[in-house]
Amino acid sequence: MHYRRETMNIYVLLKRTFDTEEKITISGGKINEDGAEFIINPYDEYAVEEAIQVRDANGGEVTVISVGTEEAEKQLRTALAMGADKAVLINTEDDVENGDQFTTSKIIAEYLKDKDADLIIGGNVAIDGGSGQVGPRVAELLNIPYVTTITKLEIDGTNVSVTRDVEGDSEVIETSLPLLVTAQQGLNEPRYPSLPGIMKAKKKPLDELELDDLDLEEDDVEAKTKTIEIYLPAKKEAGKVLSGELNDQVKELVHLLHTEAKVI
Repeated sequence: MHYRRETMNIYVLLKRTFDTEEKITISGGKINEDGAEFIINPYDEYAVEEAIQVRDANGGEVTVISVGTEEAEKQLRTALAMGADKAVLINTEDDVENGDQFTTSKIIAEYLKDKDADLIIGGNVAIDGGSGQVGPRVAELLNIPYVTTITKLEIDGTNVSVTRDVEGDSEVIETSLPLLVTAQQGLNEPRYPSLPGIMKAKKKPLDELELDDLDLEEDDVEAKTKTIEIYLPAKKEAGKVLSGELNDQVKELVHLLHTEAKVI
């Protein structure tokens, strides 16, 4: 199939996540949402910023997509205020009780299958789940190439050069559109929404869809995994400060590593 584009059709995958910088409590085996602060997943902010920069350089349109509840409208409006053109909320509140990465990917891919997307950008991982699965799964379902953890994106026509972060080093991959990439820290510096941007965002289109609109049934998106338990990590014990002569400190340290830490 010969691929040709005249103007960039860019989609961003955005997740509403709780702010891990704030205090998190758990009740009834779930994150207590009443006291939690919610934000755009930070890696998705890089995705929004990159999409805007690619559009500004190449022309086209940026549409931001989120799967979740009506509460995600706030984060979508923030992305519109940053400079995205359109937003789509696929509301699963009435249809999906316990979704997972399969659920989200299936829904997004079903939405995108006839949209002729040139470029899809997501965050590398979500800071709540941390699986990094949704982007690659969407690409697989759409049968397009994908590159994860990218720190640089250069587009020339339909040819793309991507730099990706690999365990303290980087590799350069040559590929082509259509393409899905996931953003790593260092890709860019996300902008803050400006006051004019916030005012314009109020008038930008934000469409809300449900599973019915995508011809999907609940069974089609049923989770493939099950969460058994959610719990906070154990509190770390206070460290010890050794004192006295250096030789004595070394002996004490070796003793503690052997008897308390049990690492030697």
